[in-house]
Amino acid sequence: VYPGFVMPKAAAKRYSRPLNIWFCLGLPLTLLILLLAFPPKALDFAISHMFYSQELGFAGKHNFWLERVLHDGAKQAVYLLETLALIGFIGTFLRKSWLWLRLPLGYLVLAIGISYVVVTPLKVVTGVHCPWDLTEFGGTETYSPLLSKRVPTSHPGKCWPAGHASGGFTLFALYFVLRDRRPRLAVAALTFAFALGTLFSVGRIMQGAHFLSHNLW
Repeated sequence: VYPGFVMPKAAAKRYSRPLNIWFCLGLPLTLLILLLAFPPKALDFAISHMFYSQELGFAGKHNFWLERVLHDGAKQAVYLLETLALIGFIGTFLRKSWLWLRLPLGYLVLAIGISYVVVTPLKVVTGVHCPWDLTEFGGTETYSPLLSKRVPTSHPGKCWPAGHASGGFTLFALYFVLRDRRPRLAVAALTFAFALGTLFSVGRIMQGAHFLSHNLW
């Protein structure tokens, strides 16, 4: 790119190979249709009841590790990763030797950023309540399915889709950054993102903050 500049081997292949569109879009769309056609209410309630008792409420609602470490601390760690990626992306305009990182870092910032930007408006528009809000789990609100009209309330829900789980699943972007540069590391990143998103999901289910389906979405 520049005289005397040797591009690292990891960047020798500049452009990614094409995605299998039928798989990458077809599978999520199929699952979306299935979730809409067959809402897993019974499964949602059954799993949440595993962590709830009338005497104590949700077992993990005030648990230090689930709230301070797995929720607050982990969320800040994901924000830090996004910030570092953004700083690195800006740095590619300042240091010629970082130029080969501009596309992958730009993609990472954009992918994670869009994931976060999409979730919050959906929470506001849908008005779905958390398990801990519902009368069946000691709250005051009435359950209503995702696509049904909400029962009038002064406190609309903001629980669909699950925001914390999305914080872990946004790291799927790392797989696509690494797929054509470091295939083995890409698989490790994919596994890590899936495990982290799942861990975040389980933690919030235990706290009564989300149903299983909120995390699947």
